[in-house]
Amino acid sequence: MANGRFAPSPTGELHLGNLRTALLAWLLARSSASQFVLRMEDLDPATSSVVHRRGQERDLAAIGLDWDGPVVQQSDRLPLYNAAIRRLMARGLTYPCFCTRREIAEAAQAPHEHLPEGAYAGTCRGLTATQVSEREGTGRPAALRLRADEAQISFVDRWCGEVTGVVDDVVLRRNDDMPAYNLAVVVDDADQGVEEVVRADDLLLSTPRQILIGRLLGLPAMSYAHIGMVLGPTGKRLAKRDGAVTLADLGAVGRSASWVLSLLGQSLGLAAANELVDTATLLRRFDPLSVRHGPWTIDPVYLRG
Repeated sequence: MANGRFAPSPTGELHLGNLRTALLAWLLARSSASQFVLRMEDLDPATSSVVHRRGQERDLAAIGLDWDGPVVQQSDRLPLYNAAIRRLMARGLTYPCFCTRREIAEAAQAPHEHLPEGAYAGTCRGLTATQVSEREGTGRPAALRLRADEAQISFVDRWCGEVTGVVDDVVLRRNDDMPAYNLAVVVDDADQGVEEVVRADDLLLSTPRQILIGRLLGLPAMSYAHIGMVLGPTGKRLAKRDGAVTLADLGAVGRSASWVLSLLGQSLGLAAANELVDTATLLRRFDPLSVRHGPWTIDPVYLRG
C-alpha cells in the first residue's frame, strides 16, 4: 500500500499529459486501497489563480477521479516551509546567493566536474561575511541555497530503474522570499503522508535534490514512479500549440470527458481502441507490473476528429 498524490500548478488548464499522470497516480493509489490527495502548487502568485485551480479540479472530477480530504494549497502552508528552512539554517547547511539568472546561466555553461549540465556552480558558496554584507548593501535580493556538497544520491524508480544524480546547491528560498519548489514539495509530501510520488519523467533528475533535502530534514523516504510524457508526431512534447489538448478544447470539437478517459486508458494499455471505459473498469484491469508507462505519441489530428 502506498498513499499517492497529484500536485499540479494552477497556472492554466490541465492538458492530456497532466491528466494521464493524474490517472496513473490515482490508479496506483486506489489499486492498493490507499489514500490519494490533491495539492495545488501555487507558490507563484504572478501565474497562479483560483480560476485555474477550480478548472483543474473540475477536469479531474470530469474524468472520474476523486481524492481524499480537502484540496491543499501551498500558499496556505508557508509556516511549514519556513520552519524547515530554519532547521537547515541552524545546522549551517545554507548560504545566501546573490547571482542573477544571467550570471547563473553563464556560469552553468562552463564545465564543472561532477555536476550535471546546467547545475548551479556554487558561485556564492564561499562568500565571506564581509562580502555578504557588501552585496546586501547594494539592495540586491538574495536567494537561499542548500550546501549540498555535491552529494551523490541514488534511488530505484518503479519504472525507470536505478537512477544516480549529483546534487547541486539547490535553491530553498527564492529571492522574492518565497519557498522554492524543491523544498516545498518535500515538506508537503511528508506532511500529507504521501508514500509514492508519480509524475512525468521530465522531473526525474530533480528527484536526487528532493531526496537529499528530505534526508537532511529527517523526513520519511519516498518511492518514485516517473512516466513518459505525451508526445506529438514530431517527438516533441504535446503542447497547446498543437491544438485541442485540454478537456475544454477537446469538448469543443465533440470529444467528451468519457472519450478522453478512454483514450488515456488506451495509452496505458488498459482499454482497446474505440472502447469506452470508466475509472472502475480501468481500476479492475490495472496492474502496475504490466501497465504502459513509457512515452505516448499521439497525432493532434486524431484528437480533433
